[in-house]
Amino acid sequence: MDLRLDQIERLSHTLDPTFRDSPQFTAELAGRPVLVKIETMNPLHCFKGRGATAFTAGLAPGVTVVVASSGNFGQAMAYACNRKEIAIEVFLPENVNPAKLAAIRSFGAGVHVSGVDGDAAKQHASAYAAERSDRLLVRDGDESLIAEGAGTIGVELLRAGPLDTVVVPVGDGALINGIARWIKAHSPSTRVVGVGSTGAQAMLHSWRAGEPVRRPVTTIADGIAIGSPLPESVRWMRKLVDDIVLVDDSALLAAMGTALRGVGVRLEPAGAAGLAALGQVPGDRVAVVLTGGNPRPGQLEAVMAA
Repeated sequence: MDLRLDQIERLSHTLDPTFRDSPQFTAELAGRPVLVKIETMNPLHCFKGRGATAFTAGLAPGVTVVVASSGNFGQAMAYACNRKEIAIEVFLPENVNPAKLAAIRSFGAGVHVSGVDGDAAKQHASAYAAERSDRLLVRDGDESLIAEGAGTIGVELLRAGPLDTVVVPVGDGALINGIARWIKAHSPSTRVVGVGSTGAQAMLHSWRAGEPVRRPVTTIADGIAIGSPLPESVRWMRKLVDDIVLVDDSALLAAMGTALRGVGVRLEPAGAAGLAALGQVPGDRVAVVLTGGNPRPGQLEAVMAA
């Protein structure tokens, strides 16, 4: 396994404090006590800053970073590159969340809105990066340092004591793979369960098959709307993840309301996926990671008015 435990351990002490040691506490949710890990209390309102700052710490001057993103990974890499004074070009789908687009621009990134969906944006990014040798394509999901940065969440979760199950939304896979790498090494009996969308099942079928499987995407949860998984991410996930369950868009919207009323946290649909899946997850001591707090304009207001 080439996700490094010593690297996760090191990062748990040296990672940018802006993203490290996020709040976690026990709350009564879905009729039982749940350890809630809130990854939205930072300038990006999501967990992605952990992996982005870990990765960019070792980049040399003069390189231009190229990424494709539905939004949160792009803004995390733009933030981290801005801090290091490294040029970055971010490729986004045409339906990008305008709040995330504005954040990416505010960090000084070059922005390319191209492609009808995330997969098309990834193809444009790959072609752009291949044009010049000083352009570095960084793909969320198959960079070990990005997953290891996210793995520091696992270190922090286990400080709360033994856990039966940890529930994590599944996007490109860096988050769940990093967390699972640490937890499986230090608490082997703890189950790591991923949550995907019924409208984006590629990760579920890829995990089952042990190799990438393409599937169409029709979900409001852009953070977990993966149609073409990366081979490395699937390989790690196959070894580390115990189960993947699916939730539909209505459950995601309901979970956004639960988060605001029950925990006081604004979430986007993908960020609420763990909460939406609690009814499918066994265990007396369950932890859920709330991963993203960047809803589309008006989305959360509509949830609360329903």
